[in-house]
Amino acid sequence: MWAIQRISRALAFSAIMIGMSAFTGHPTGYSVKLGRLKYSGGGDWYSSKTALGNLAKFCNTRLAMSIDPVENIVDIGGPDLFNYPYVFMTGHGNVVFSDADAGNLRKYLESGGFLHICDNYGMDKFVRTQMKKVFPELEFKELPHRHPIYSAPFLFNTGLPKIHQHDGKSPQGFGLIHKGRLVCFYDYECDLGNGWEDPEVHNDPEPTRQKALQMGANILHYVFRN
Repeated sequence: MWAIQRISRALAFSAIMIGMSAFTGHPTGYSVKLGRLKYSGGGDWYSSKTALGNLAKFCNTRLAMSIDPVENIVDIGGPDLFNYPYVFMTGHGNVVFSDADAGNLRKYLESGGFLHICDNYGMDKFVRTQMKKVFPELEFKELPHRHPIYSAPFLFNTGLPKIHQHDGKSPQGFGLIHKGRLVCFYDYECDLGNGWEDPEVHNDPEPTRQKALQMGANILHYVFRN
């Protein structure tokens, strides 16, 4: 099991950048794997099916990282959650966390894990309520455009790119900060996950798709560096 501590993330980043396998349990030779969060409530947690694989391939090709492109489904209430430094959550509809789910997710995030929530349109009112079960004392705060997550390795000096229109609002990047550390990043009115998908899925212009992948790479870069 991956320890998910700050030193482990630093080692993961080093391994990823030099293309070496630093941990056991990766028979394919990749240094790290990404998880997709499976939750209850009827929402389509499985949407954007090609997203994580394409993000991993982009980071491997453009940034010489070593991320397994095979998607790994992770149950929010299970022990396997602690094997992933980064977990992706998306969907369009209802989200329900049991008390046990919320407790397990909190423990994961307090231990050094990172949750990226991508509103694939329609989950905002649900996910905000459920994340309150995880951190009752915290509020989502919009991250300033000067935040490091927007600056490396690709510069987004006006914040998140606009990938899909949804309600036509400006995209916003929110965060939950626990004891000085960003533990959850939430992209709203942006839809990064759809931008990572195979080109023929949404027929997005290639420059838009590249911006989505670059912003995704920034998130992973931030996760492994902090």
